[in-house]
Amino acid sequence: MTTTMTNERLEQCLTLVTETLDDMKAKNITVLNVEDLTDVMERIVIADGTSKRHVRALADSLGAEVKKAGFMPLGREGGHDSDWTLIDLGAVVVHMMTPAAREFYDLEGLWSSPESLAELVATPREPKKAGRRN
Repeated sequence: MTTTMTNERLEQCLTLVTETLDDMKAKNITVLNVEDLTDVMERIVIADGTSKRHVRALADSLGAEVKKAGFMPLGREGGHDSDWTLIDLGAVVVHMMTPAAREFYDLEGLWSSPESLAELVATPREPKKAGRRN
C-alpha cells in the first residue's frame, strides 16, 4: 500500500477528527484500522449523530476544523437532509450517521470481515465474442 500520510500526520489527523467529533457530542466514535484490507485508506472513523441535523452539524464542524489544521478534504458525500455524511481525508475516511443508518449499513461488520469484502469485489466479465449481434 502506498501511504498518503506519515504515521505522525495520520495520528494528528485521527486525534483532530475524534476530538472534534467528541466536542460536538457525537456518540459511539469508532476507529477501524483497514490498511491491510484496502489500498484506498488506512483508517475509517464512524460516529453517530442523534439526528439528521446533528449529522450535518458534525460534518460542517469537522470540515472546518480539518481545513484549519491543514488537512484538505478530498470530498464530502451526503446531502443537506441526509442520515449519513462522509468526509474523505485521504488516509482517513470519516462516516457520520444516525444510529439507524449505522445499524442498517453495518460498516464495522463489513470492514472486520475480509470474507464480506471479498464478496463485494467485482469479477471480470467474459470477453465478448467478435461478430455480429442478432
